[in-house]
Amino acid sequence: MPRKPRGGATLPGFSDTETAPPHYYGHRERLRQRLIEAGAETLPDYELLEVMLFANDARRDVKPLAKALIDRFGGLPEVLSAAPDALRGAGPREPAVALLKSVREAALRLSRAELRERPLIASWDRLIGYCNAHIAYSPVEEFHLLFLDRQNALIAHERQQRGTVDHAPVYTREVVKRALELQASALILVHNHPSGDPTPSRDDVAVTLDIIKAAKPLGVIVHDHLIIGRGRHASLRDLGLLC
Repeated sequence: MPRKPRGGATLPGFSDTETAPPHYYGHRERLRQRLIEAGAETLPDYELLEVMLFANDARRDVKPLAKALIDRFGGLPEVLSAAPDALRGAGPREPAVALLKSVREAALRLSRAELRERPLIASWDRLIGYCNAHIAYSPVEEFHLLFLDRQNALIAHERQQRGTVDHAPVYTREVVKRALELQASALILVHNHPSGDPTPSRDDVAVTLDIIKAAKPLGVIVHDHLIIGRGRHASLRDLGLLC
């Protein structure tokens, strides 16, 4: 550690800035305090991501990385929903990748716990928010099942299939079999359209009607089939397609 000689002069070859702590040390502490004292909702997306990325490298400024990730993936939800390999390829190290995935999962578990507090069909806005958070930003189609009891409370949420950018296979027999295994009285079907357009296709309608037909004799009701886009959704029930 270089030291100044008496009288305040700087030793030859050294400057005051060489021993000063990096500028972002103070920035990190101020950011943490803003988050704790004013609430995380006061932080813009890139700063919230920056807090998460502190685990990426304790000795470097991570603000440029946070902004680069948002630019690359399109936003904070897309960053949190990105596959681990995609995140690694964009710069974060393994601790940060693990943290980002755990943050997303923690948020989903919190939302799922809130859904269990009341009948699901009476919490429609909350349900849509949960489904948006879960699959709206997935790069491929995913088909999910929400299993409900007689009071329409959530028993379980499971992903049945993960497919390609425009297709996820759905097996009616497996849907009904799993509902019986869980002793579910009702189902809500959910899948996403990675294109962002939630307009149902003919296949979407057809598979829904197949599941309704197979489940009804066994006492299992299909309440709805939700198609999740990006910031939009479609309800086959609202569209009058659950005949």
